[in-house]
Amino acid sequence: MSVTREEVAKIASLARISMDEAALDHMVPELNNILAFVEQLGEVDTSNVEPMAAVIPQDQRLRDDVIDADPLTGGGRREDVLANAPVAEHGFYGVPKVIE
Repeated sequence: MSVTREEVAKIASLARISMDEAALDHMVPELNNILAFVEQLGEVDTSNVEPMAAVIPQDQRLRDDVIDADPLTGGGRREDVLANAPVAEHGFYGVPKVIE
């Protein structure tokens, strides 16, 4: 895949980037080199590569999920929490309807 000078000019216009004639002529081979590299990456066999989210293995340090761990903010305080709500409905915060 390659781009033409006219396509680069159109992309620059859509991105609201002002480019003179020399910049357009310089950008065409640059973009074509990038596209050639992307095509080259597509040819790599990744069938035996496991999908990953990060290169370095990372473990999340999670705390135990304990109900009523803190007496001030733990469970069983629904009425106290809802006392601060402008509108409470059926034991939950009442919020305005957003979707019709």
